[in-house]
Amino acid sequence: MAEETEKKKYITHEDLRRHNKPGDLWIAIQGKVYDVSDWIKSHPGGDAVILNLAGQDVTDAFTAFHPGTAWHRLDGLFTGYRIGDHRISDVSRDYRRMAAETRRSLHLTFIAAMFAGVLYGVLACDSIVAHQIAAALLGLLWIQSAYIGHDSGHYVIMSNKKCNRIAQIVSGNCLTGISIAWWKWTHNAHHLACNSLDYDPDLQHIPVFAVSSKFFNSMTSRFYHRKLTFDHVARLLVSYQHLTYYPVMCFGRINLFIQTFLLLFSRREVEDRALNFAGILVFWTWFPLFLFVFTSFAVTALQHIQFTLNHFAADVYTGPPTGHDWFEKQAAGTLDITCVPYMDWFYGGLQFQLEHHLFPRLPRCNLRKVAPVVRELCKKHNLPYRSFSWWEANKLTVRTLKKAAYQARDKANPVVKNLVWEALNTHG
Repeated sequence: MAEETEKKKYITHEDLRRHNKPGDLWIAIQGKVYDVSDWIKSHPGGDAVILNLAGQDVTDAFTAFHPGTAWHRLDGLFTGYRIGDHRISDVSRDYRRMAAETRRSLHLTFIAAMFAGVLYGVLACDSIVAHQIAAALLGLLWIQSAYIGHDSGHYVIMSNKKCNRIAQIVSGNCLTGISIAWWKWTHNAHHLACNSLDYDPDLQHIPVFAVSSKFFNSMTSRFYHRKLTFDHVARLLVSYQHLTYYPVMCFGRINLFIQTFLLLFSRREVEDRALNFAGILVFWTWFPLFLFVFTSFAVTALQHIQFTLNHFAADVYTGPPTGHDWFEKQAAGTLDITCVPYMDWFYGGLQFQLEHHLFPRLPRCNLRKVAPVVRELCKKHNLPYRSFSWWEANKLTVRTLKKAAYQARDKANPVVKNLVWEALNTHG
């Protein structure tokens, strides 16, 4: 460590790495060291994102997730130390220059118009065909509403934080039945540890899906803090996952409902728990009145498929993310979907997945604009920039699932006793 002189103001990266346990959590941002041991309890993004990156330089991740107003809050957490061997890689330097140049805007009226169309189709029409059309429209509404909830969870899209919180609850809890608290808990962890098999919750779907044979060793989830058991049921389901992939996506929303209730009824600290419950109650008040559930679920499968296309066939790794290669991890763990501009509304702009991961607070309508710059930046630093058509991405994803499925059929790979409860991805 440092000496009892003025040199005490400087520590090394190795010193910083020692402060990576609960109760002793340090991070570095732009070479300055901050103690977040107590702040972690108040962190709006939850404790997982800090625990995953504790003991590291997190400048790129902090820049991506926080507005300019967040920087002044760091002053009270400053330890007085700086990193003596602090260096900025060329990739990070270029990324931060890009991040400083981004701007934002958003439109919300489309959601209200779609909901009015659903209500008209149900209340004013007697035709079964009209009801099914309304069901399909409701599915599209859920997709678009999820995009709005996504944006309001990443950054303030309304005039102030209070209005933004209302937008989160209405677009998430009330309209889709999915808790915004659950979304922020898992989605922030996904962004920081993109495609880490043991740290990214978006890849942990045992026993239904496994994108890598490494899951066959019953690895421990560092997000859920439990073992992802690969048992006989998991072997059976995973062995045919390339065939069940699309049917399962039709009912993928049910799992999100379950995750919402598991979190809200858990002992974890949940931001605005009562408000989240109220929003969910609104959803389950109006939703059962509609008698076309499967049609709506089938339509939302398009969104579930899209989100898996962005990551299932990309590079994966094990272990925690590291701050110094944050940009590289995002480039390796994501795939973009190529489409014409007039289809951006359908994909929600998130077909530019790498751009979104690099700039999570950038409105979706601007992701297409920054894509050429990101492409050139990846080319400059010899990083992958993969963009495929919808059909090509589907083929890559099914190929990934099929490869793991055939490996799962290998009877030489032992399995443990059956634990069907794992299917629910319980949070404990």
